[in-house]
Amino acid sequence: MEPVHAGHGFGPLIAEDASILILGSFPSIKSRQEAFFYGHPQNRFWKIIAAFCDRDLEARLLAGENIPSPETIEEKKRLILTHRLALYDTIESCTVTGSSDSSIKDVEPADIVGILKRAPIQKILCNGTLSYTLFQKYETRKIQDFAERTGTPVPEVRKLPSTSPANAAWSLPKLYGVWKDALS
Repeated sequence: MEPVHAGHGFGPLIAEDASILILGSFPSIKSRQEAFFYGHPQNRFWKIIAAFCDRDLEARLLAGENIPSPETIEEKKRLILTHRLALYDTIESCTVTGSSDSSIKDVEPADIVGILKRAPIQKILCNGTLSYTLFQKYETRKIQDFAERTGTPVPEVRKLPSTSPANAAWSLPKLYGVWKDALS
């Protein structure tokens, strides 16, 4: 597969009262095709969010059962918006080969301060190492400057283990435990 320069292709999803912003790195090929977040069927993001928002699903997940996740984009949007969350990625455009984070170069960072202007974000959760590394490189100073200018607090920033299927070292229950703690 050849490297391509790709744009994000769709904007952030932000509840107007969102207190938590979840940032991925850059949408996979499948996500860009669907024009929505975490489109790869093996990505565990939607199962984690569904379990966090529904105690019955959480109990089933922790018992080792295979739980359903929202299937349609509308169901996913509703889940995010009704639970005061926001979603986006740290990269607006880049050169990428397939969906491989390790191939990403020529990064144009996303406008995270623009998201902070739209919602009272108190916590930023980075889904994986690349998201966190790029956030630290491109966004930390901008957010500190924004906070100083506006008198708003700087959100807490946490790096979480990736929900990607490539992160096979983390079982779903173990991954959920870390994510639940960060979302709470």
